Parts: sequence; C-alpha cells; structure tokens
Amino acid sequence: MPLMEHLYELRNRLFWAMLALLVGSILGYVWWSVAPFGLRTLGDLITGPYCGLQESQRLTPTAGQCQLLQTGPFEAFNTRLKVGVAAGAVLTAPLWLYQIWAFITPGLHVKERRFALTFVGVSTVLFAAGAVLAYVVVPAGLAFLVAVGDGQFITALTADRYISLLITMLIAFGVSFLLPVLIVMLNRVGMLPYEKLKAWQRGMLFGCFVLAAVATPGADVISMLALALALVLLFEVAVVITYVHDRRLAKVRAEQGLDDPDAPSKLDLGGDPADDVAAQKVGTDYDQAT
Repeated sequence: MPLMEHLYELRNRLFWAMLALLVGSILGYVWWSVAPFGLRTLGDLITGPYCGLQESQRLTPTAGQCQLLQTGPFEAFNTRLKVGVAAGAVLTAPLWLYQIWAFITPGLHVKERRFALTFVGVSTVLFAAGAVLAYVVVPAGLAFLVAVGDGQFITALTADRYISLLITMLIAFGVSFLLPVLIVMLNRVGMLPYEKLKAWQRGMLFGCFVLAAVATPGADVISMLALALALVLLFEVAVVITYVHDRRLAKVRAEQGLDDPDAPSKLDLGGDPADDVAAQKVGTDYDQAT
C-alpha cells in the first residue's frame, strides 16, 4: 500500500477500536448497579475486598451495609465512570485487539504471525492470572494494614483512593506476570541464552523480590510476598523453557554440522605452503602498486 492508504486504514482501525471501547465503557457503567445473567454487580465486585474487613475495623454509618466514603459531589460519578471504562476495555479486548492485529499482521511473515499470536495469547492469560491473584490478595493486605493500628483507628476509605489502589494493584500484578514472556522472547531471538540465565539466577531471584516490593503500591507484607513467590515460580518456568529451547537448538545445529555462533572460529594453521607463497606474492604486488 502507499503511505496514504496505510494512514486511511489506520484511521479506520482506530475508529472501530474506539467504538468498541465506547460501547464497552457504557456496558461497564451500567454493570455497576445492574447484574446481568445472575452475576454480581460490578460495584459489589469492586467493593468486595473492602467489605471483607470486619465491621469493627471500618466505618459503617448504615448498619448492615458496606459503603465507601464520598468527599466530593462528583466523586461517585467519576469513580463509577473510571471503573466502567476499565471494565469495558477488558470486556471488548478481543474486538479492539483484533483491529490492532489486523493492521500489523500484513507486514509479518507466516512464522512471525504464529509466534506473535502465541505470545499475545500467553501474555493475555498471564496478565489475567496476575489480576486475579491481586484481587485475592487485596483483602488480606487491607486486613493487615488495618490491624497495624491495634484498634486505635477506624477505616473510612474514600472511593477515589480505594479504586485507585485496587486498579493499581491489578495492573501491577498483571504486568509483573509478563516477566517470563519477556525472558522467553529474548531467548528466542538469541539475546538471553540459558547459560546466562543460569549464571544470573541468584541475582534474578533477588530481583523478583525487589520488583515485588516496588510494584505493590501497598506497604503490606502479604501482597509483596504473594507477588514475589509468584514471580519466582514464573521465572523458574521460563528458565526451564529456555533450557529446552537451547538444548534442542544445539542438537539441530550438531545434526546439520553447524558450529555454535557464539564460539570463536578455528584458525587454520596447517595450510598448503603454496598458498602462503601465493599470498606473499599478492602482498608484494599490492605494496609495489601502492
């Protein structure tokens, strides 16, 4: 395609992707208070970790109800809109991701499309697994933070701060779970062989704990340990995958008689003396010519 046709196609792809996000955001906004197909409402899902605290630990102005604190006239609307957009992006992800994929895939070879599609699928599953783990861990983390006060404080979280904390935790856990995908990708392109991973293994394991401490916005030990242990497990799985890949690649090269590309080439010190005389003559002629 000419450049202008590429730009027109990009415009059309972005239009349909934005339309899908808009429709998904509307559905997410409605889902906040309406439970479709007998499911829980989005509001109940979001406030679930906070409502998991004991009533003696959180502010309960209305007996038997779990409510977040609103400190501004538009805080409830903005919070509901923010959550609706996030939920809409997740619900319509196959639609707008397809538009991006349809724009990129004509420029890829068949093998590249297969690998890219595999990595995208695995990344999606890992990101969702990380988000689910964060949702499970948040209640325990909140309970730990609330218990630090030894009953001298009452928790009254504002909607904006609580939603921001929850969404940040979901994104942080989801993105952190993509670590093994990055390692496998670098291994496949030859930038990170298994031997380097094996040599750096102790440092990488320590880095998992550092990453968990930085990625979790809350200061609770439970969230950091849960993320760190999950990262260590995923890292070890990635190391095993790189080991199998490099071993299979070395076997294929050995069968084809190919040398290791990272090994230094061998010097031929036993050549024919006639070749040396000819090379010396060529060198002498070159010196005379220059």
